[in-house]
Amino acid sequence: MARPLIICDCDEVLMHMVVPFGDWLAADHGIHFQLENTNFAGALTRIDNGEVVPPMEVWPLLDGFFAREMHRQYAVAGAAAALTDLAGHADIVILTNVGDGHQPARRQQIIAAGMDYPVVGNRGPKGPPLADLVAQYAPTLTIFVDDLPQHHASVAEHAPDAWRLHMVAEPAIADKIPTARHAHARIDDWAEAHLWINQILAQAQGAPIIAKEPHI
Repeated sequence: MARPLIICDCDEVLMHMVVPFGDWLAADHGIHFQLENTNFAGALTRIDNGEVVPPMEVWPLLDGFFAREMHRQYAVAGAAAALTDLAGHADIVILTNVGDGHQPARRQQIIAAGMDYPVVGNRGPKGPPLADLVAQYAPTLTIFVDDLPQHHASVAEHAPDAWRLHMVAEPAIADKIPTARHAHARIDDWAEAHLWINQILAQAQGAPIIAKEPHI
């Protein structure tokens, strides 16, 4: 029997990432990490001379963190308890941009944090893989939770009737990320998000379409 489907991001939604990533960069690489928006370019500087770490070096550092340092991450308060309750009413899938290679480690990470759900490792926009999951599960309705505005825009394009909740559960960057224009709500903690999601499940309807802004 078809059920609702909740598709949830991991970093800064279920697990804290930027703070442990920054701690590791400082301790092991002599790099200061100060994120001012959703763009990592320019956010990494060398502690000894203040030079900006070039983009060609940033992505290998991120990949190295996910390959060897995921144990530094810790769960967002209330996330596991909320999903445990929601799993009684909906299917849950974790859609995370760590790539296929880190998918097994990510799954073990979230299991250890009390969140035993399927994990899909993605790279790039999340609209296409979300549409694939919707086709696979054929849910009665879909709810998408993510911290990055560009993924809400992608999901709005590929699955416009999916409910979209913008959540940035890391206080260190929450005020630096504007609310996604393509999201139906912005909530940055799981206690309130849990209530909002339950309300959507109770309505049992697809999301209203958010009109595109006209080109000027």
